[in-house]
This record gives sequence, structure tokens and C-alpha cells, in this order.
Amino acid sequence: MEINEKENIVFENPKRYDERTNIAGTCAVNLGIEFPALVDKIDNSTEIAYTAWPDRLYLIDKNGRVAFKSEAGPFGFKTDLLSNALGRIVETNARN
Repeated sequence: MEINEKENIVFENPKRYDERTNIAGTCAVNLGIEFPALVDKIDNSTEIAYTAWPDRLYLIDKNGRVAFKSEAGPFGFKTDLLSNALGRIVETNARN
């Protein structure tokens, strides 16, 4: 993206998983992400299965179902909607 180049945020496409996790860690720190972030395998199997490109935020409930899927990020990351979905899961779990 042009804005990334202007901000000097440019990484080579990683060839190994450890390179990918290092880049992800750097991005999480620089973006101030305060929740656990998972990194896809180098073959992008999760991206393919969940249509996660461009970036998306997913919330998976305790039964392994998708409880929330964001719009394309980073501009589609509406943390208030994610927070509401988390609240619904917590409420549901408290009743059960």
C-alpha cells in the first residue's frame, strides 16, 4: 500500500513461519493490539478457509463457531462491535 511505503512500513513476504511471526509481533506492538493475535501457517490455510484477506477480526465461541467477523481491516475493525459480541458471549456463558 502506498501509505505503508510513505510510513516506511514495508516487509518482504515471509518465506518461513518464524519470519511471519516476527513480523506479526512487530505489527501488534506498533499498532497497540492488546488482545492475543494468532498467526496463520505459511500456506495460509486459515486465510483460505475463512476468507480472511484482507485482514479480518474473528471471535470464535467456546463451541468453535464464528461469533463475530469484522469487515475488512484495518479500517473495518470496529472494536465496539467486537466488544459487544464478546459481551453477548460472556452473558450467554454466565446463563448456561
